[in-house]
Amino acid sequence: MISFRRYYFFALFLFFVSSPVYSIELPDFTELAEEYSPSVVNILSEKEFKEEEDEGESREAPPFFFDDPFRDFFERRPNRKNRRPQRSGGSGFIISSDGYIVTNNHVVEGATTVKVTLNNDETFVADVIGLDSRMDLALLKIEANKDLPFIAFGDSKKSKVGEWVIAIGNPLGLGGSVTAGIISAVGRDIRSGPYDSFIQTDAPINKGNSGGPLINLDGEVIGVNTMIFSQTGGSIGIGFSIPSELVQPVINQLKEYGETRRGWLGVVIQDVTEDVAKDMDLKEERGALVQDVVKGGPADKAGIETGDVIIKFGGKDINKMRELTTNVANTDIGKKVKVELIRLGINKTVTVKLGRLEGNEETFLKGQVEEESKKILGISFGELTTEIRRKENIPSNIIGVAVIDVDENSEAISKKITAGSVLMSVTYQKVTGNMTYQSTVKVVNPDQVYKILQERKDAGDERILLRVWRPEYRVSSLVALSFNKEQSD
Repeated sequence: MISFRRYYFFALFLFFVSSPVYSIELPDFTELAEEYSPSVVNILSEKEFKEEEDEGESREAPPFFFDDPFRDFFERRPNRKNRRPQRSGGSGFIISSDGYIVTNNHVVEGATTVKVTLNNDETFVADVIGLDSRMDLALLKIEANKDLPFIAFGDSKKSKVGEWVIAIGNPLGLGGSVTAGIISAVGRDIRSGPYDSFIQTDAPINKGNSGGPLINLDGEVIGVNTMIFSQTGGSIGIGFSIPSELVQPVINQLKEYGETRRGWLGVVIQDVTEDVAKDMDLKEERGALVQDVVKGGPADKAGIETGDVIIKFGGKDINKMRELTTNVANTDIGKKVKVELIRLGINKTVTVKLGRLEGNEETFLKGQVEEESKKILGISFGELTTEIRRKENIPSNIIGVAVIDVDENSEAISKKITAGSVLMSVTYQKVTGNMTYQSTVKVVNPDQVYKILQERKDAGDERILLRVWRPEYRVSSLVALSFNKEQSD
């Protein structure tokens, strides 16, 4: 009689002997690397030293992990003691045989000279055809007097999580570097701008990869590498690329006009959250909630009102706020578009004739300040919009109210509170009965700020404590201001 233990091992042996052996084959990237590396270029930008940058005290940048973790690959602060031209580098890729090159805006913005080095070490001075800071894209052109190797865009809408990709670029100045990984996520919103819908990848990308291509196994560019998430400055496997479906319309406009020409609706919007849907008796958590309407803008003329929930634009369903933003931007200026919305539980359809975004970005902001004409402690406040965040590079974890304008002779300006600062909270002493205690209120909108500060001023408070994020220091800190000293001596 065979014991159970002997029988078990005998059966296990038969299982392994009789079971087929499966082998997993990883993709071979050699052909992709050989074919498309010549289409990827290294970019060196030179910026002239500006005399005014030498004024004032020099300061060191805060440790990276104290700053916004979503930081450009090759951002460098100017050395104020060094009057030589400032240099920074990045990557790019050729998209046509006659020398058009795509890269990131932050790689070449403000440059007086842009040099492009090809895979064979030939170097050319490039012309900057156009820049787009909102999408962080730039189009360059070189004259090589010969046909150049180029790479074509693919359809990023077909990209799937888990798909293999490679990144080619100039990390840390090491040109022609190829790394591989997979797509980790699509449609990623990291709140860096109004059109966030990034491809997230774990293909190792580092400083200097900015502007380089993210390529699928079919040899198509499905993204432009632009950011990494890191507290050390090096790759930790979380990188972001601008998807080709968003890149191509911008590049086409830059090529044709030298600038972008985006559609403009003239509304301030937010996502419909679970709480919003419940409060407004909506059946679903979808759509874009209109927070405010620009007076005299396209939406205002069409009859769109604050509190409306836009659920369709031009026949396309709007599930998230970003979908409306992107669809509007990619619609021709002057086109009449049907917009379906929900107002007080009733579906309505209006027709909007789109305006042009460029030149109207600050319309809501200016109108708001002029209409309210409110200023306290020498400061005007406004909503912290995505445009302000992008312009001032405000970290996503900084929540509050934007400083729009500050009196030149105020105590606030002497304490480095400037336009672009963010008021995060107000702290003051509160008296209840015979007890006095300290109260801190996080601020969420301009009206709340004015109300709190005016109440404290009317109550006879001499000083108020504000927590403010300031662009000059790039960290939040407490600042004390006096109601009796709204204008400094």
